[in-house]
Amino acid sequence: MCGIAGLFARDRQAPVDRSVLTRMRDSMTHRGPDGAGLWLAQGVGLAHRRLSVIDVEGSPQPMHSRDERTVIVFNGEIYNYRALRRELRQNGHRFSTEGDTEVILAAWREWGSRCLERLDGMFAFAIYDRNSRKLFLARDRFGVKPLFTATLPDGTFAFSSELKGLLAHPALEREVDPLAIEDYFTWGYVPDHRSILKGVEKLPAGHFMVVEHDMAPRPPERWWDISFADRHHMHEADEAEVIHSHLCDAIESRMVSDVPIGAFLSGGVDSSTVVALMSDLSDRPVTTCSIGFDVAGLDETAYARRIASQFSTDHHERMVDPAMFDRIDALAAMFDEPFADASALPTAEVCALARQHVTVALSGDGADEAFAGYRRHVFHAGEENARKWLPAGLRRKVFGPLAAIYPKADWAPRPLRARSTLHALALSGEEAYASALSVMGPRDRAAIFSPSMMRTLGGYRAEQPLIDLMRAAPARNGLDRAQYADLKFWLPGDILTKVDRTSMAVSLEAREPLLDHRLVEFAACLPKARRVFGGEGKYALKRAMAGDLPADILHRPKQGFVLPIAQWFRTDLRDTARAAVRSERLLDSGWFDADALSGLAEDHIAGRRDHARELWQLVMLERNMSLLSNN
Repeated sequence: MCGIAGLFARDRQAPVDRSVLTRMRDSMTHRGPDGAGLWLAQGVGLAHRRLSVIDVEGSPQPMHSRDERTVIVFNGEIYNYRALRRELRQNGHRFSTEGDTEVILAAWREWGSRCLERLDGMFAFAIYDRNSRKLFLARDRFGVKPLFTATLPDGTFAFSSELKGLLAHPALEREVDPLAIEDYFTWGYVPDHRSILKGVEKLPAGHFMVVEHDMAPRPPERWWDISFADRHHMHEADEAEVIHSHLCDAIESRMVSDVPIGAFLSGGVDSSTVVALMSDLSDRPVTTCSIGFDVAGLDETAYARRIASQFSTDHHERMVDPAMFDRIDALAAMFDEPFADASALPTAEVCALARQHVTVALSGDGADEAFAGYRRHVFHAGEENARKWLPAGLRRKVFGPLAAIYPKADWAPRPLRARSTLHALALSGEEAYASALSVMGPRDRAAIFSPSMMRTLGGYRAEQPLIDLMRAAPARNGLDRAQYADLKFWLPGDILTKVDRTSMAVSLEAREPLLDHRLVEFAACLPKARRVFGGEGKYALKRAMAGDLPADILHRPKQGFVLPIAQWFRTDLRDTARAAVRSERLLDSGWFDADALSGLAEDHIAGRRDHARELWQLVMLERNMSLLSNN
């Protein structure tokens, strides 16, 4: 696991500033504390920070091909590199190292951009071809590994694993994009189709791009997509067997490491699945790490301990409480962009705990998106059944007005919030799912934004890209489209960003075996009833693991990995909430209505409404703006 950066001049004869490229690279020392490399030629420079995991003593980067024609910087892991190396050797390629980086170089020389289809792993890399003088950049299927890009005022193309790498370049313009603020208050993060700064972009997951001298960068090209358009026609027992086999293969391939390896364990289905199969595949106790909370209703450590005991793991725990809030500035610094998924704090804590014991940790991320494990999937599937039988016009006329007059019940579980259900049924499936995913709806955002901010947005609505994505999805039904949106929008923008930044901040490599593309592709073809059945999600995965995990672990209600921030903002952190809404940095931006922000805090503290997520967004945005202004 590593950090990469590079500069590619518009003028092929232009020199690259070594000191600037070095600053870009070393702003990400946390991503690679074990080594640093730099390579420059006319018009191009590549930089690398290394966290040694495979071929610890070899494989320095930037790495050259044997004939010196190509140079690569690479962040990630290729799990099938040994099989690829054997195939490439049969085709005449020779290798000097035992790692996966050299295999990517040879694969690119052998198959060009089609090599990406053969790579099983998580990656972002850049290859420079000294013959064609072109730069080739690529990102893995799901966007596990990040890649930020920007074209600087003089036409130089810059890239980096994190935004802080680009911020280290003095020529980068630092103008905040108001559309990103609208996106952020809708989703709680800045999605991959945008960045917080104008002129900065993210290479989309499953895409590659080519950059040439004397030309503007070409638009990224998609090399992989997930399809929900087909269906398996298998007996349930056979499906379960195939899923179990895919799970074992995915986990075994991700256990290859030359450094200590362990797993995150929450006691939920997904992390318990990983730990159970790791234990079967390992000849020594698996190291497991868990985080608990000082609020009983959110604490899962008892379940984690039970799994740890069942599989005799080397188990470690840490508790999260309001006192850890003093680490908020460090948390904000991990992300560069504003990021308000409150589970980032406990995720950062479990990564820090894991790093005390291992260098690589396997997570359970991805199963909810692939197998329909979120409660919103269950609700959406039920709502879609109702939409199937009720005409859209009738739903708008009947359910819309009912939702408007029905009492709001933020405190109640979703199934008991009739207003939410009525509102969802009045909308199309795509609009309703966008609403379910959002932190703040259009009316709530308009209530806190200033009139000048609303004019600047010019009618842009952050939900529309998600709605468009769902409508164009290769899918058969509403649940398909919801999962497609999760995999393409929510997963790279929120979940994988969270895990990448918090793990790499402590130089820990996190691997996601449940995002093995063959497993996800198989899950996408499962019939709807194998995903959501009997009011419960992840039916097929639970059936596949029935012989490995206790029934009460498999079927207990899903519990999110979240902070008790609603309670904290009314007690220990109420002064923090008030300080955030009165921040000069936020109010001077011109984006907000000061009275509306103050009302959010006071209504929450008094217990009249639950605005915890909105207050957390404001806190994280304020911290992020401070970081941007200091760069």
